Amino acid sequence: MSAADAMRVLGVVGAGQMGNGIAHVAALAGLHVKLLDVKPDLVAKALATIGKNMDRQVAKGGITAEEREEAFGRISAVTDYAALAEADIVIEAATEKEDIKKAIFRNVIAKVGPDCILATNTSSISVTRLGAATDRPGKFIGMHFFNPVPLMKLVEIIRGIATDDATYAAVAALAARMGKTTALAEDFPGFMANRILMPMINEAVYTLYEGVGTIPAIDCALKLGCNHPMGPLELADFIGLDTCLSIMQVLLDGLSDTKYRPCPLLVKYVEAGWLGRKTGRGFYDYSVTPPRPTR
Repeated sequence: MSAADAMRVLGVVGAGQMGNGIAHVAALAGLHVKLLDVKPDLVAKALATIGKNMDRQVAKGGITAEEREEAFGRISAVTDYAALAEADIVIEAATEKEDIKKAIFRNVIAKVGPDCILATNTSSISVTRLGAATDRPGKFIGMHFFNPVPLMKLVEIIRGIATDDATYAAVAALAARMGKTTALAEDFPGFMANRILMPMINEAVYTLYEGVGTIPAIDCALKLGCNHPMGPLELADFIGLDTCLSIMQVLLDGLSDTKYRPCPLLVKYVEAGWLGRKTGRGFYDYSVTPPRPTR
């Protein structure tokens, strides 16, 4: 039996968009999932979302009704870190802020066993630095899923400088068990996908800021001219403008190259609380159908 097959219990800390998606695919892969958030309303909302998304899979013939019921039954909503005591691996899926992630891992290591693997779903923060703040840097790794997790096939795996071979092998095998394809990235700011994607989004915001094109024109140019499924400003709204800004700041701080300077207009939108789809307004206003450009 492989290390991945031996894993029975998976903890997910953070019941937001990414956390509920990770819990969803893990449960379908046969793992018992402890989905933890300190806010009970967020855990309840996450369970409802998972249920609806699984219902959609049944309707489309992706899974059977029986598989849906079995998988959903493997997910336990919890608010106490003590519930993670039997976890074989815990994946942190909290907001992209280093101090929050470190605080979560302090709580996790106080409750889990010594052999439990710790993984972070960070999209840009140093895996080496996060791992060094725990009691097990050798068993610490980056496991970067993409949104929406049930649909997106990629998991970017990032080894910290101390991550041991057994941990990497177990996590790569676990991702495969979840039906994902893995890409191994070195532990540098933004890793691979966001090192390429976020400057493109930031440049699209600069293109808007400088009046080169309108929001619909910029999105149309990339969708039809580059065959992208979503335009960069539409995609930024989907990701969350606060997340985009956080990643650009990590790139700028970590690489000290001014080409990563966040566009002032992106900063302005985040200051206004216009964070995209999750707040109902970003580069588009989602209170109307179809969404209306806000600039």
